[in-house]
Amino acid sequence: MSSKTEKLLSLLDGQPVIPVLKIDDLATAVPLARALAQGGLRAIEITLRTPTALEAIRRVIGEVEEAIVGAGTILDPRQFEQAAEAGSQFIVSPGVTRELLAAADGSPVPLLPGAITPGEIMMARDAGLDFLKFFPAEQAGGASFLKALASPLAEIRFCPTGGVTAANAPSYLALPNVVCVGGSWVAPDSMVKAGDWASIEALAREAAGLRKG
Repeated sequence: MSSKTEKLLSLLDGQPVIPVLKIDDLATAVPLARALAQGGLRAIEITLRTPTALEAIRRVIGEVEEAIVGAGTILDPRQFEQAAEAGSQFIVSPGVTRELLAAADGSPVPLLPGAITPGEIMMARDAGLDFLKFFPAEQAGGASFLKALASPLAEIRFCPTGGVTAANAPSYLALPNVVCVGGSWVAPDSMVKAGDWASIEALAREAAGLRKG
């Protein structure tokens, strides 16, 4: 296991579900992160899909002491650098490129790159990465596909994201090569817009109670 994999696993610290968040309204970032953390989901991924994302990362890091904040949907080295400068503690990409691997190699911030095909997974393995995002999980074959990878790529572990829900998360978490799953169901848009932090905290607590195996 690489040192960066160990660092990433220590940040996630046995958390079964990593909330994947798209922050449209900057004012919701801090109370949302606080509700998730109070429900037991301290590690979150804020995706760079909105203009407010980097500032949301800064605010959550500055105001929610218990939160562990990662940046998602990182597509190139420039975004990697921006996310790292904003204080991101880990960085997530939907795919893997040599340019991103080079950026990660020169940074203390661990990268969780996406990989689906055996070739992509082997390229990441050659770069010393043995913990990968599997995205889009459901569309790419779901839990049965990941189960098939467990034997030929036994040392590689995954965080499936994309189409993962409260209903199918247990089937992923039951696999020996799955560390955790990523999902947005713990922070529904309707609840975020309504500021219903109590309900989001309850969803987070349910998700935090999911167990491996």
